[in-house]
Amino acid sequence: MQKIDLEQMDLDELKRIRKDVDRAIESYERRKKQDALAAAEAAAKESGYTLSELLGSAAKSKGKRVNPPKYRHPDNPELTWTGRGRRPDWIQEGLQAGKSLEDFLIAK
Repeated sequence: MQKIDLEQMDLDELKRIRKDVDRAIESYERRKKQDALAAAEAAAKESGYTLSELLGSAAKSKGKRVNPPKYRHPDNPELTWTGRGRRPDWIQEGLQAGKSLEDFLIAK
């Protein structure tokens, strides 16, 4: 493999090389995943199944279920909270100011 003298290159050349390397890595990983998928499908077929039969619904449901927001900031409607996890700062500040969680509830 040819050795590249990176010290002699300017910033634009280095960024171009980095972009090319990133693309080559992504392409390599994509090919390896396709090869692994093809091998898994072949092994399933050899046993008389399809890959989707073996994986069931796990292969179909890749996305996470999103919980709808339950609370909304009174002044900035873009700020919402589902009521799960750590309380946002604007909820904490409102509670410290004497408000209750019910004051932030989204009306349904």
